[in-house]
Amino acid sequence: MIGIRNQPTAALGHLLPEGTPVPLIPVLIIIETISLFIRPLALGVRLTANLTAGHLLIQLIATAAFVLLPIIPAVAILTSTVLFLLTLLEVAVAIIQAYVFVLLLSLYLQENV
Repeated sequence: MIGIRNQPTAALGHLLPEGTPVPLIPVLIIIETISLFIRPLALGVRLTANLTAGHLLIQLIATAAFVLLPIIPAVAILTSTVLFLLTLLEVAVAIIQAYVFVLLLSLYLQENV
């Protein structure tokens, strides 16, 4: 909305590629408009799914380690080691996801503002 208000020609110019045949103009404008609104939603869904999957996996392995502790302590210790390594991986994934989020958000804003 800010891009349309400040630079209407540049913002609306993204909706229609140069050299588009006249019969395709209405269809392309509709598709590009939908694409502009779906991009942030897709980014949010992707981030949510990636982070939720990691947390779910950590929860499942932690539950397995807790259940195995009284039954087979050696396997529980091995499972706890895997849990620790998975937690480190989850921290790395969170850092990468934050970087990707900021990068894509800045690209989306740069394109439209």
